[in-house]
Amino acid sequence: MLGQDVMRVAGERAVGFTHAELDVTDAAAVREALGGATVINCAAYTNVDGAESEPEAAHAVNAEGARNVAEAAARVVYVSTDYVFDGTKRDPYLESDETGPIQEYGHSKLEGERATAGANDDHLVVRSSWLFGAGGRNFVETMLALGRERDELLVVDDQTGSPTFTGHLAEALVGLADGEERGVLHVAGAGACSWFEFARTIFERAGLDAELRPCTTDEFPRPARRPANSVLESERGAPALPAWQDGLDAYLGVRA
Repeated sequence: MLGQDVMRVAGERAVGFTHAELDVTDAAAVREALGGATVINCAAYTNVDGAESEPEAAHAVNAEGARNVAEAAARVVYVSTDYVFDGTKRDPYLESDETGPIQEYGHSKLEGERATAGANDDHLVVRSSWLFGAGGRNFVETMLALGRERDELLVVDDQTGSPTFTGHLAEALVGLADGEERGVLHVAGAGACSWFEFARTIFERAGLDAELRPCTTDEFPRPARRPANSVLESERGAPALPAWQDGLDAYLGVRA
């Protein structure tokens, strides 16, 4: 999702590689392909539940692959996640807050942040949250499909985050890649909601009539633990994205 939008925003000056074209775990291939370029690293193992049973695969891409990319690049932007936090903070997470992932996916992404920083002084880590966009599986598409198939749905209401449209995030990433900012930035859709509130808004915008019922995380167990609070804000003046509702409208408009 994100890589395709980054390519669209960057235009003709950008060169993109699919996984089939470049495996980031192959250090030699990465050096040959990237050769001192400015790189936005969108490559990631993103199956949060799968990482619990395949931790080696997650770490190979998200950590070792990130190191390979950072070592080969002149400047690198590494896209990370809200899941580097444990979710126990009541307020939104800032760049300076202590990390503490509670699942293998978060651990692999945090290792990727550290590997990127260690391999390239001219690096920027951009953490984002609850991505959705065209070209990949995402919560919006899942809800739209289930809303047409079922009369009633249970959706978790005790996890809160900042849904982020990849079209909006891509614009910020391209601008940041062209700049000189280093370190860590939080860039996510403005505002916050629970998964239940997100689903309700999706149904309202799409005109679906299926009944939504809120449930707790304990009532909907998954292999990987999720942070209760994934809301991100910036204390460093990161680019401000539109509200998550605007991102949803933009996505549904593009999708339509």
